[in-house]
Amino acid sequence: MSQEARASIMEHFEEMPDPREATKIEHKLIDIITVTLCAVICGADGWVEVETYGKAKYEWLKGFLELPNGIPSHDTFGRVFGMLDPEAFQSYFLSWVKTVAKVTQGEVIAIDGKKLRRSYDKRLGKNAIHMVSAWATGNHLTLGQVAVEDKSNEITAIPKLLKVLELNGCIVTIDAMGCQKAITRQIIEQKADYNIALKKNQGTLYEDVADLFTYAQEVDFAHMTSDYHKTTDKGHGRIDIRECWTLSNLEAFPHLRNLSKWEGLKTIVMIRRERRIEGKTSIDDKYYISSLPNDAARLLETTRRHWETENSQHWVLDVAFREDDARVRQGHAAENLGILRRVALNLLKQEKTAKCGIKIKRSKAGWDESYLLKVLLG
Repeated sequence: MSQEARASIMEHFEEMPDPREATKIEHKLIDIITVTLCAVICGADGWVEVETYGKAKYEWLKGFLELPNGIPSHDTFGRVFGMLDPEAFQSYFLSWVKTVAKVTQGEVIAIDGKKLRRSYDKRLGKNAIHMVSAWATGNHLTLGQVAVEDKSNEITAIPKLLKVLELNGCIVTIDAMGCQKAITRQIIEQKADYNIALKKNQGTLYEDVADLFTYAQEVDFAHMTSDYHKTTDKGHGRIDIRECWTLSNLEAFPHLRNLSKWEGLKTIVMIRRERRIEGKTSIDDKYYISSLPNDAARLLETTRRHWETENSQHWVLDVAFREDDARVRQGHAAENLGILRRVALNLLKQEKTAKCGIKIKRSKAGWDESYLLKVLLG
């Protein structure tokens, strides 16, 4: 069974280019990657913990890894992952994702950013790394991630991430940062649909859409191609009311300027979220553009799927993997370790026999080698 696990890992990472000088290699790259992946699944959050795990599980690991010079030191783990090309590592990660679960037709893929808060280094003038990731909301899988370049923003990272994803038939959701004409064009060219939040500084479009919905509500959407849907959720002492209004046949509204520049645009959306807690009420209106048909129920559900990314992915990474506390900073190590966390999260999410949360699954994998093998084999 251990050999089967090794074959699964090697299938996806054995051809990974090794950035080290051949004459100075003491530990095989596939061994380093495998030990680290097993350690991260089992609860390790930094290089000292990875080394400690490796030494504790040396005899078991030796059953399917060569480990010609034993378990590498924590400095070696950090140095090697700091040298690995993140884009290359990402491509091998994506090959694994495709075998774990297939993205289905109509899957909502949420593109969202997350900062690795402790990855900054004041001494070297290095800012904290900001990652943009793609989350398949139906399968609960991380499909990929890209680091935002220093002194840049998500606008430059999103196209890079989209390019490596297979989006055919999917729905891409992005917050207001991704409301760019080039991004909508790329999504349509990749044969997907989009639902993207509008931002107030997006030229005249935000004002035009907001003004149109204000007028439409005043006239009760008379003679307009519209749709409406409402949901109410109660729990934990609060009430959440969400209302969605949609408008299509947009060419009938000449004051919506520059519509032709937004590739595939069919529908504009207004979502009002009313939250009632302990006698206090807050109301928030947001606007979206979408290439989807005029279906308020579907567009509201699509938007809610995007909001859930915060709980389904980011919260789990921070609570179960302590990602925000990680102080990994050397070279590309923070970015590459972030990729491995997402590999581990994907594998743990796909393992269904243990009816418990991710944090407990990590502990169980560390205690029970047979369960770890189940996780590794998907």
